[in-house]
Amino acid sequence: MFYAVIMAGGTGTRFWPESRARRPKQLLPMLGDTTMIRTTVNRLRGLVPRDRLIVSTTSDLAPSIAQELPELPRGAVLAEPLKRNTAPCIGLAAHMIVRRHPDAVMGVMPADHVIGAEEVFRETIRYAVALVEEDPRRLVTFGIRPSYPAEGFGYIERGAAVASKAPEQFAGPPDTFRVERFREKPDLETAREYLADGRHSWNSGIFVWKAQRILDELRRFEPAMAERLAALAESIDTVQFEGVLKKEFAAIEGKSIDYAVMERAEEVLVVEAAFDWDDVGSWRALARLKGIDENGNTIDAKHLGLETAGTIVRGGGKHLIVTVGLTDCIVVHTPDATLVAHKDHEEGIRHVVDALRERGWVEHL
Repeated sequence: MFYAVIMAGGTGTRFWPESRARRPKQLLPMLGDTTMIRTTVNRLRGLVPRDRLIVSTTSDLAPSIAQELPELPRGAVLAEPLKRNTAPCIGLAAHMIVRRHPDAVMGVMPADHVIGAEEVFRETIRYAVALVEEDPRRLVTFGIRPSYPAEGFGYIERGAAVASKAPEQFAGPPDTFRVERFREKPDLETAREYLADGRHSWNSGIFVWKAQRILDELRRFEPAMAERLAALAESIDTVQFEGVLKKEFAAIEGKSIDYAVMERAEEVLVVEAAFDWDDVGSWRALARLKGIDENGNTIDAKHLGLETAGTIVRGGGKHLIVTVGLTDCIVVHTPDATLVAHKDHEEGIRHVVDALRERGWVEHL
């Protein structure tokens, strides 16, 4: 029995001014005309039925998520009262799954990644499920072979190859390794070393494991968090659930699942994924996904550029954006706000939201 959990609680502050508090990145059509969360759900067709799909988000975003995904049954959108990072959200979803099917396998993935070759993606997930069914102790993640020295992605260092009989039914199964260690986002020189040594993969942030297994590991490594989640789990499917959720979830110390479990557990495997992947973490991702013109520009707008190079321009409708003498900049126009930033200061875009809040300009959040 397989369940899929989509994490959709992010705020997407690096994508201001398009991404807003009530309509963050996962609810935007970043590429094409389909929102990122809709694309993620569509990618799972044929892999998991909609009654075994859980979308974890915040209470603020839950109504918009439910409206975007009307086919999901009641209770499929799990609304957290406040953000507590990925470990608590995964733990709560795992409790919900175990309550329905104690021996279930769960897949976990973000709502805002771009993934190509979708049938390859589905087959890779099926392969990981087979690995877990063969040995329920396994925690499986997916590594992406790096194509350039990315500073914005975490990395996974591969260890010994894993021999398994579980995926014999798969034609040309992907290579599987033990995880030697997880690596933080590197500087450029280190990223170049990772690219050259052939032992490192980009960390996709996608996981497959037994739902009960991840709960056991949370209990082992994060007992205080696990205790809160267990108390909360007792109220699932009761009228007390919302009240208990607000109380217990607020008391949890937020941690990522990487810090809480993956970097400390044994039997962690990495499957080298063959599908194209990008976490679309910032505006610069558009250049990778949409390509560049002869001047190194990525244009997604009605645009006139004079002496403009290496610049990303995004807008909508008939609004004309004109750039003159710009190099290595980001220009994003929306009906009520316009961003102009140098690429070297892209990381600072996420601080714009804080600055707007301090000034009381909440209409732009």
